[in-house]
Amino acid sequence: MMGLWHRFRRHHGAVAGLTAVAVIALMGLLAGWIAPFDPWAIRGAPMQPPFVDLVHPLGTDLLGRDVLSGIIHGARVSLLIGLICMLATVSVGIVLGAVAGYFAGWVDDLLMRVTEFFQVLPSFVFAVVLVAIFKPGLGSIVTAIVLVSWPPVARLVRSEFLSLRSREFVEAAVTAGHRSLWIIFREILPNALAPVVALATLMVASAILLESSLSFLGLGDPNLMTWGYMIGTSRSAIRVAWWMSVFPGLALVITILAINQVGEGLARTLNVRLSGGRAA
Repeated sequence: MMGLWHRFRRHHGAVAGLTAVAVIALMGLLAGWIAPFDPWAIRGAPMQPPFVDLVHPLGTDLLGRDVLSGIIHGARVSLLIGLICMLATVSVGIVLGAVAGYFAGWVDDLLMRVTEFFQVLPSFVFAVVLVAIFKPGLGSIVTAIVLVSWPPVARLVRSEFLSLRSREFVEAAVTAGHRSLWIIFREILPNALAPVVALATLMVASAILLESSLSFLGLGDPNLMTWGYMIGTSRSAIRVAWWMSVFPGLALVITILAINQVGEGLARTLNVRLSGGRAA
């Protein structure tokens, strides 16, 4: 582990990204203590400009809600959704990819046809349709993001399993009489995790961006203050009150860039190449 950390530290962009992610995560965890106000509470005059009042340093929105409080609470929601979607996506992708790569044959053909079906669908449009069909909420958003995000993980895991299933240690496990599930999860998967870890980091950024896009369109959870919701509700007033959209947008951009830098740093540290969300 120390060797990996020393290699990771050589990539200054990745270290800077990790620092930014840590600060944003801490901000989200402590949102209830460090945010000046409840993000939904009307605490001032509508559309108050930033940097003119210490009570509302980033100004207020169309209803007089504090923009800074909304950004701080939005960090918690964005990172939570990103982590949940990443864990669910990686779990689905690992299971399907491992089964396809290990058993090969007709099992591989069937699962890869299913994977290709989901890949040819426009992911964002598919997610919009899914959330629109179900009641907009955290559960429907997570489900939609997972359904459009798992194919790259499955294909990556499949390719790793296809290259590892004929190795000597796997043949030795088969000869020893171990069951397939034991071989998949105890022998092959630990040796295939390096590229999956790097891709999983990038999946967090993709999930955050997709959730923000859905919230921007009004398909987010109406009970959660998110960056996408803040940008979407204030887009009609961007010419007269730019700060209501710009500051949440900056928070989103910084978070996505920071997570991507961490993912690229992990890919270089673990000696894997990722292109377009899949292994090159």
